[in-house]
Amino acid sequence: MSAIQTSDVGFSLSRNAFGQLVLSLRDGGEHVGVQPVRAFPIAAPDEGLSLVGADGHELVWVERLALLPPAVLALLREELNLREFTPVIRQITSVSTFSTPSSWSVQTDRGEATLVLDAEEDIRRLAEGGLLITASNGVHFRVPPMGDLDRHSRKLLERFL
Repeated sequence: MSAIQTSDVGFSLSRNAFGQLVLSLRDGGEHVGVQPVRAFPIAAPDEGLSLVGADGHELVWVERLALLPPAVLALLREELNLREFTPVIRQITSVSTFSTPSSWSVQTDRGEATLVLDAEEDIRRLAEGGLLITASNGVHFRVPPMGDLDRHSRKLLERFL
């Protein structure tokens, strides 16, 4: 078990032999199996992170991830990548129909995918100009701003907006 000391922020973070995050507080308290939880995972992913204990209670609040030492930040990002799954749509290949429900074939940053859009209300606009699409199975897909998509993808998407 290798600990990453963060004395300037009041805690150290490590992984135990089972791969669980272990939080050691300055006062000597130790918590096994902590989970990082972003306060605003879409709107402000690098601001506001809570380290939550196995009982669901917040143990540490981190205002900004950029204030953490690089080794701690890498460990937290690794854990967040295991926990969060929000593929980014790079291209919309086809849609089954322009009414809902409809099946979409898309290319994402994680490979090909098919999603079912139940209602047009499942497409939400994000502050930075992108979109968040919630598929019928509950998986969230991010769409970059329209200008970042190819012409065919924009044309298909505009039919639903």
